[in-house]
Amino acid sequence: MRKVRVAAGLVIAVLAVAAAGDVELPDVIGDNMVLQRNAEVPVWGWADPGEQVTVTIAGVSQTTQAGPDRTWRVRLPAMQAGGPHVMTITGRNTITLDNVMVGEVWLCSGQANMLWEVRWSAKASQEIPAAHYPNIRLFTVTKKTIHEPTAALRGWWLSCNPKTVGGFSAVAYYFGRELHHELNVPIGLILSSVSGTAVELWTPREVLLADPQVRAVLAEYEKALEALQAQAAKNYQEALARWQVAVREARAEGRPEPRKPNTPKPARKGGCYYNGMIYPLAPYGIAGVIWYQGESNVQRPDMYARVLPAMIASWRKLWGQGDYPFLFVQLSNYMERRDTPTDSNWARLREAQLKSLSVPKTAMAVTIDIGEADDIHPRNKQDVGRRLALAALKVAYGRDVVCSGPILDSMTVSGDKAVLSFRNVGSGLAVKGEKLSGFAIAGANRQFTWAQATIRGDKVIVSSPDVPQPVAVRYGWADNPDCTLYNREGLPASPFRTDDWPGEQPTSPMVATEEEE
Repeated sequence: MRKVRVAAGLVIAVLAVAAAGDVELPDVIGDNMVLQRNAEVPVWGWADPGEQVTVTIAGVSQTTQAGPDRTWRVRLPAMQAGGPHVMTITGRNTITLDNVMVGEVWLCSGQANMLWEVRWSAKASQEIPAAHYPNIRLFTVTKKTIHEPTAALRGWWLSCNPKTVGGFSAVAYYFGRELHHELNVPIGLILSSVSGTAVELWTPREVLLADPQVRAVLAEYEKALEALQAQAAKNYQEALARWQVAVREARAEGRPEPRKPNTPKPARKGGCYYNGMIYPLAPYGIAGVIWYQGESNVQRPDMYARVLPAMIASWRKLWGQGDYPFLFVQLSNYMERRDTPTDSNWARLREAQLKSLSVPKTAMAVTIDIGEADDIHPRNKQDVGRRLALAALKVAYGRDVVCSGPILDSMTVSGDKAVLSFRNVGSGLAVKGEKLSGFAIAGANRQFTWAQATIRGDKVIVSSPDVPQPVAVRYGWADNPDCTLYNREGLPASPFRTDDWPGEQPTSPMVATEEEE
């Protein structure tokens, strides 16, 4: 069989390799892929203008004609879960794709905690040998920074087994494994993630520029980025000059030549990873998205609350599937634990994520209990994947499950006590540990002090002898808080605050770099 693929872009150098008139496919359409069940199946690619292309799978065929721009697309009728199937794409040539399954497909994106591999995570020595799941398929999008949307895409599908799973996203794998067990269908996981990336890099540039507040921050961000790039270029030229001297000396003395300095990495401007790693995936059929990101935005939590919903809307618009489920991870506890109540940009970023639940068909996995004080990449990815899977079972598949820990609903004041009501209490509120902790209370002076808290039915009563007239309560409001409020299903409550008092914000946006993660 002969397979002609487009992996690096529709450019003359690539086209010269293929025979004239050959049908070409994006890498995401390939051997071992999983197609989304119970929905029309988009298949697309490139051929000579006017060339007829026929796509056939499971006895069903669709024929179309390539347009003047060489693009073609068909939509196959919805199929039930199953396989393996063979797909053929025929024009002047024929491409045969083997071992194709139909099931549930999820896009998995974000920064380093989504990228974090199974082999680096907790219990890897036990998890990897047990990963015999031939009907879980893993597709990894090759990292690409580009300033304009592109149809070019590089990646590959692999069946999950002990040889392949170690290098795959731990969160994605544990999420997919839970769904595979619960739904008993093939699972396709598409990983498109880059470490150290702010949410703005995954959002279309025109969407960022459409919001005046975001546009102003983006301009400041990119000004700082340009300064870093200029300094990096200067450092590179200086290192290159030193290297050239060292090479001459090594040759004269008969020693091995030193390694040439690495060239500076390209600037990562707003939208660059959307352009190169999200845009070319559409319209591949998906059930939804899981998202683990935010660490690179902690210095601008106010902007995150604006950009994340806008990013979600832009991705949904790109796919044209309507409001597919978008499930995200709230940041874990991290850094030194404080003895007194303080403000925290990490807490404010978590609040921005919590506010994003106002977007339809979203859900949030709270991970405030599984972080590590000295590592921004907690090793326990199993619980992250499990909690995301619970959210998927509820939001995407309509299961009657408790998929979240308690979330604050309202606060009232009764005398010297604040009375907190919650939703998502499941079968009831619970304390994990010896006592309920993590609550702080303040009066009109806005000075917070640790509070006593007790559970009374589905409410939490908060008070302090130092605050006779409470005005506000905060829970888990710290970089690394001590939090013990759960529901009886074992899911932790989201950190929250009842006030809207401003905090100290940085004077310039954070410029994330690869080295930060």
